[in-house]
Amino acid sequence: MNRKRLYSIWKYICRRKYLIVTVLGVVFVGFVGENSILKHVQNRMLVRNMEAEISVYETQHEQAEQTLKELRTNPKAITKIAREKYFMKADDEDIFVLSDDDNAKKNENETAE
Repeated sequence: MNRKRLYSIWKYICRRKYLIVTVLGVVFVGFVGENSILKHVQNRMLVRNMEAEISVYETQHEQAEQTLKELRTNPKAITKIAREKYFMKADDEDIFVLSDDDNAKKNENETAE
């Protein structure tokens, strides 16, 4: 009985060999291997993410270039940046740093815990 069953399976495979090979080929190309469609889609998504990062870095680069150009041409820009970013001051003046109430509440909550 077992031999009959194996013979019927073999006969089925022989009759449908082209269909089986085609299905296996499609599965291999679609899902298995380095050049599969699945890998292709993943690489496309990765490229899109990297292009978005490139655009962000390009805008940051343009802003930095504008700031550098302003620093080279305008001497008052150096003092402006020094005062705003680094809280530098002249000898005869005082600086007061004001914070938002929301930030103060967050800091209180953080220290209370």
